[in-house]
Amino acid sequence: MIDRERLAEKCSTWNISLSPVQLELLDRYAQILVDYNQKVNLTAIVDPQGIEDRHFVDSLLFAAQPEVQGRMVDVGTGAGFPGVVAKIYKPDLELTLMEPTGKRVTFLQYLCGELGLTGISFVKERAEEAARKQWREAFDLASARAVAAMPVLCEYCLPLVRKGGFFLAMKGPDADAEAAAASRALQKLGGRLAETRAFTLPDGSERRILVCEKISQTSTVYPRNGGVIAKKPL
Repeated sequence: MIDRERLAEKCSTWNISLSPVQLELLDRYAQILVDYNQKVNLTAIVDPQGIEDRHFVDSLLFAAQPEVQGRMVDVGTGAGFPGVVAKIYKPDLELTLMEPTGKRVTFLQYLCGELGLTGISFVKERAEEAARKQWREAFDLASARAVAAMPVLCEYCLPLVRKGGFFLAMKGPDADAEAAAASRALQKLGGRLAETRAFTLPDGSERRILVCEKISQTSTVYPRNGGVIAKKPL
């Protein structure tokens, strides 16, 4: 499906080294994704180079960040990006894939079973509901890719992260403006923007990773109801 040598060469630009086993798993992932996509809409990107650049390199750049360790929740994971790729790259991750759409959760369970990945939990839940249950402040790291605008995303993700943990938001070239718009939300939810890291994918797409540190516990007032979050972002 994908060109393993080509993907390995692309990743070497950032000193990301993939073993033959990891390349095989990513190749199988791509094929399963494309096949399953014929019956369930998972992605608009189905060509090999597009999958390599927009899904795999993008997710591997996330996975290579030093904060990606311990107990991680991937919020609104969809087809498993970046969470499943991060698990392939860092097998010791204790990963929770959080996705409210049942058909996608079924795909993720099938995918991880086919790839033989273990140490993964599947939660069919909206993040704002999960954070009011046993998952509140339960994770070292929360991730989100193309889920919502940053002020909304902060309220979805930060309540899931323990004090001292991190929330990494995967964004495009407008990340700085989104981060500025989310400054009030970050403060209210117990977080702070620690750093913005910039990357350019092999196809020329600009990517940013907003690294948010959880510096204090989130007030029990948050997260609010999902409809309120969307209509009245912090």
